Amino acid sequence: MLSMKIKIPTLAAILVLVAGAAKAQTAPAAASGSSNAAPIQPAAAPAAQAPAPPRPNSAIIPSLNPGFRHAHSNNVEIAKKGDIDVLFMGDSITDWWRNGGRGKPINDAIPYGGKAVFEKYFGTLKVANFGIAGDTTQGVLYRLQDGEGQGYNPKAIMLMIGTNNTGGNSPDEIALGVADVVFELRKDFPDAKILLLGIFPRSGPTTRVRAQIADINKIIQHLHDGRHVFYMDIGSKFLADDGTIPHEIMSDGLHPTSKGYEIWAQAVHDPLVALMK
Repeated sequence: MLSMKIKIPTLAAILVLVAGAAKAQTAPAAASGSSNAAPIQPAAAPAAQAPAPPRPNSAIIPSLNPGFRHAHSNNVEIAKKGDIDVLFMGDSITDWWRNGGRGKPINDAIPYGGKAVFEKYFGTLKVANFGIAGDTTQGVLYRLQDGEGQGYNPKAIMLMIGTNNTGGNSPDEIALGVADVVFELRKDFPDAKILLLGIFPRSGPTTRVRAQIADINKIIQHLHDGRHVFYMDIGSKFLADDGTIPHEIMSDGLHPTSKGYEIWAQAVHDPLVALMK
């Protein structure tokens, strides 16, 4: 029995040839009185187009959003001063550990307010927060290679990145981006222990982005090696029993409130301290 595994470009070429042959068979014959009439030939089939090359994975190509240049420069200056025991790296969710919050409280939870929680749990530690709101895996790669990964030797690193890639990259691409960030951190800080967090859930339980995040986390969990990289997924702590995210935990379904930061801090404080030893 013949195999039916035909590549799409080859199949397209075959269909073109078949259509051309059928057209030739139904073409009208030459007039009977014209003995010198040239026989009708089927039109030549157009050449099959070559498959398009795969698109570059932007999640692994270091690139800084121009709007982040000022924040990045500030981080580089902090890195040059050294004296950093713990590095927080990520996007707005990490960035806003230093945010006092804004908006009306929801059951005493302050939207976007991580500052007071940070002081409570991490205020005695030498922490550098290099989170930049809106950043992506490619942005973190650029920042680390352009000064944020030199000049100091942290004992522990807490990393969460990738949620801002979901609008333009597939889960596989984003997972590769996260892996490249981990590899870059391992290169820059070979003695540091990395607490790699699963990307936090966002939006509704049946949304496309929630499924994307679940797929990413299924891949990046395998970066855990128990020696230098320690994967931790605390996403379920932010969810109600029906999978929704209560507004008092993430007021916009993405960014933690003060209560959300409290949940986060309680989950990671002891593991981070243990990794520093």
